[in-house]
Amino acid sequence: MTDQVAGHHGAPSTSHALPRALVALVAGAIFGFGLCLSGMVDPARVIGFLDIASGHWDPSLMFVLGGAVAVTMPGMLLQRRLSQPLLDRTFHVPATDRIEARLLAGSAIFGAGWGLAGFCPGPAVSSLSMGLGPVFLFVAAMAAGMMLHDRLIARTA
Repeated sequence: MTDQVAGHHGAPSTSHALPRALVALVAGAIFGFGLCLSGMVDPARVIGFLDIASGHWDPSLMFVLGGAVAVTMPGMLLQRRLSQPLLDRTFHVPATDRIEARLLAGSAIFGAGWGLAGFCPGPAVSSLSMGLGPVFLFVAAMAAGMMLHDRLIARTA
């Protein structure tokens, strides 16, 4: 899968820099609040959702996933009707929709990490505000993995 963006024609204009930053800040704050409110920042709750075999399955996060789909689908439908976003020149969508081995491998690694640690990137970053050592360790390892990918793996693909 390519990392190129379909129809990318350069960086957005600098006149949109502040509005883009403010929209990103507000969206990030709402996202972080939602993660905290839903319990996604609690690794025990996430692992309880993923552990369907123990007899102590916690289905509550299914409602979080349903809420995410309910918010995302109208946004995707709107995006398909617009020629460009309000604060950028183009929508940044994948250039391909092919499912390749790299996508499957990355998904498997992500799923294994989520299942073992009970964190995925968004909730992990939100959890930094709690000041817990294991959270800092997880985020540091996650950042190191991202940098390793960008420096070594993405360049060879």
